Amino acid sequence: MRSLNDRIEAMYARDRLGAWTFVAVLWVVILFVLFMVWQVVPDPAIRTVLAVAAGAVLLFNTASIGAMVKHYREDKDFIYGLDIRHLDVAREMKAEAEKEAAQRA
Repeated sequence: MRSLNDRIEAMYARDRLGAWTFVAVLWVVILFVLFMVWQVVPDPAIRTVLAVAAGAVLLFNTASIGAMVKHYREDKDFIYGLDIRHLDVAREMKAEAEKEAAQRA
């Protein structure tokens, strides 16, 4: 079995990839919707409001995901270590229950 630190790093890498993938998809979706709606909205004032709102959503969401990833990096030993310990205990309990069920059969 891999060391605790290796498992923590693997979980952190998966979470980081998932978070930044979400941000990339969000950017694509927001820009696509803005582009499609842009052609339907003739009023320049409403277009400005749409562009500013889309920019604000993208800016704040990207910043919040960045802050989350930074926090996870700073405290990953506690965050992921706790998860791994709980997963290990659950796996052990499941193995014991399966062993007991096999003995009864």
